[in-house]
Amino acid sequence: MKFPKTHSLKEIAQIIGSEFVGDENFPVQGMNEIHVVEPGDIVFVDHPKYYDKALQSAATIVLINKQVDCPDGKALLISDDPFRDFNKLTNHFRPFTYSNVSISSSAQIGEGTLIQPNCFIGNHVKIGKNCLIHANVSIYDHCVIGDNVVIQAGTILGADAFYYKKRPEGFDQLLSGGRVVVEDNVGIGALCTVDRGVTGDTTIGAGTKIDNQVHVGHDTVIGKKCLIAAQTGIAGCVIIEDEVTLWGQVGTTSGITIGSKAVIMGQTGVTKSVDGGKTYFGTPIEESREKLKQLANIKRIPEIIEKLK
Repeated sequence: MKFPKTHSLKEIAQIIGSEFVGDENFPVQGMNEIHVVEPGDIVFVDHPKYYDKALQSAATIVLINKQVDCPDGKALLISDDPFRDFNKLTNHFRPFTYSNVSISSSAQIGEGTLIQPNCFIGNHVKIGKNCLIHANVSIYDHCVIGDNVVIQAGTILGADAFYYKKRPEGFDQLLSGGRVVVEDNVGIGALCTVDRGVTGDTTIGAGTKIDNQVHVGHDTVIGKKCLIAAQTGIAGCVIIEDEVTLWGQVGTTSGITIGSKAVIMGQTGVTKSVDGGKTYFGTPIEESREKLKQLANIKRIPEIIEKLK
C-alpha cells in the first residue's frame, strides 16, 4: 500500500510512538508485507527467525522489536510490538469508512455496467464497462473491477485477510488495507469469496473463469485464462501462473507457486510448489501418472501377500 504522499521517518515514528534509527527525514512511501515490499516501504518483523530476511529485503524501513545494526541505505523503527504498530499504520492511512448506502457516491461505475438489486458497492470502488453484477454481491472498499466482468449472485470481494497473531488473551487480527483487483473478461461464480490483500492486492488475471463456492485467500495472484472449479480453496500469498486448471475441491497451502498450464485434478492437496505443463493428483501432491500407479499397486497388496504365504 502506497501512502498518498511521502512521509518522513520522524512523522511515521510519531504516529506509532516509536523510536527510530536513521535520518529523521528518511523518505517513507508506503507499507507492505515482506513478499511484495519495494524500496520506500515499511516491513514489520517480530520474530528472530525472520530478522535477517526483513533486514535484507527490498524494504528500506524495517519495523522491528530489537535494537540491531541498521543496514546501509535503510532505517529502523524500534517497537516493543511491531504487529500492533503495523496495525496502527494501516488504521491511520486506510481506516474503515462506514457506509449507509448500497452504492457509495465515491464508486466509479463504467458505461453499460448492470448492477442487480441488493448489491453493496463500497467506497472508492472502480468497476469498468459492460460488467454484469448479479443480486446480493458485496464489493468492499477500494476494489477494482475491469471491463466485461460477470459476477454471480452472493459473491463477496474484499473481505478481510485471515491473518492472526496468537496472544495470551486470544487471537489478534492483522488489519487489512489492501485491495482486490479483477482484470478484464473475468467470470466469478456464485457464493465465492475473495479476500483483499493485507497491504497489497489480491489479483485475478484477465480471462480467468471461477466456478461457484471458491475461496481465494489474501494477496494471492491468479494469472490469465485460468479455470478454477467449484469448492476449491486457495490460501493466502499463492501465485497461480497463466492458464492453470484447478478442478473441484482442490486445496492449497500458502506461499506456493503453481506453474503455467499445470492441471490439478479434483480433491488434490497442493502442499508444495509445482512446475507448469504437468498434471497432478493426490495428497501429498504428485504427478498424476505416478500417483495413479501407486494406487493401483496398493490394490495389489492382498494378492502379493497371498502369493508370499
